[in-house]
Amino acid sequence: MNIALFPLDDYWWFYLAFTGFVLLLLALDLGVFHRKAHAVSFREATIWSIVWIALALAFNYAFYQYALDKFAEDPRLLAEPGFSPPEAARRVALEFLTGYIVEKSLSVDNIFVFVVVFGYFAIPAAYQHRVLFFGIIGALFFRAIFIAVGSVLIQYHWVLILFGVFLIVTGLKMMFAPEKPIEPEKNPLIRLFRRFVPVTPDLEGQRFFLRKEGAVHATPLFIALLFVEVTDIVFAIDSVPAIFALTKEPMIVYTSNVFAILGLRAMYFLLAGAVARFYMLKYGLAVVLIFVGLKMAWLNDAFGGKFPIAWSLAIIAGVIALSITLSLVFTRKSASGPGDEALPR
Repeated sequence: MNIALFPLDDYWWFYLAFTGFVLLLLALDLGVFHRKAHAVSFREATIWSIVWIALALAFNYAFYQYALDKFAEDPRLLAEPGFSPPEAARRVALEFLTGYIVEKSLSVDNIFVFVVVFGYFAIPAAYQHRVLFFGIIGALFFRAIFIAVGSVLIQYHWVLILFGVFLIVTGLKMMFAPEKPIEPEKNPLIRLFRRFVPVTPDLEGQRFFLRKEGAVHATPLFIALLFVEVTDIVFAIDSVPAIFALTKEPMIVYTSNVFAILGLRAMYFLLAGAVARFYMLKYGLAVVLIFVGLKMAWLNDAFGGKFPIAWSLAIIAGVIALSITLSLVFTRKSASGPGDEALPR
């Protein structure tokens, strides 16, 4: 069935309401729960991780119930041959859950970068939440743009093939290409920014900008934020097409992306010190990207237009779980990583 389940003309209010709800959550997060800068403890990170995951699962259940009722009343959908409201509602709920798991798993790469950047710029633990908070606001904005563009492009079959091949190549590079060190100071955008805006040599509390000697100066805290934003844009080039391989519904892509991003800060504070120990996860993520690339470029057509989403969820969850298990069972002799030692400035 090629008909859109959630056309923008009918569901524009949902996007506005959902975005407003997310902004309210972020306002409560910064204005109430994290109003004072402090180092996020493991216990606090664990609680917040549970909260964000519970919110995502609760939304998914509510989304399923809403779809079940709405599909049963939509004459446009009921007129489609073979359309079943319960089956369609079940499928969109599984698509959301699968997209959420994929995005959540791919976010581990972001955590590696956060650890390196915060160490490189010597950002104290008390200020890291502020950087990630505003980084996530920027990530939500750019993801919305990418998803809007992607929803238009995927209407063309050749674009699906192109995205699929891109994901396969990305997965193969992740699996076999040697890792390159992350050097924020050599990033072209940061170097260009420094040409126009002077940067203070030291942090100025949790401020991003200040006026000094009659001119506006950025602080290293803002440079760290800028690098985090640029990195997320790069990662979004992989993750957004990966979710479009699982569903063609922009609403599902958007909501699953948003919930995964909302929990990224808590996941960082939870895993930053141990993320290097999950060394096999890199290969698991590579396999996931290759699989979703094959799904987009070939498997969907091979299965009559839609590879079963339940199979996709089982394969993706199984690969991620196996890679984590193998990392824990076959530990490396040297488990130190970017989260275990100080990095040079």
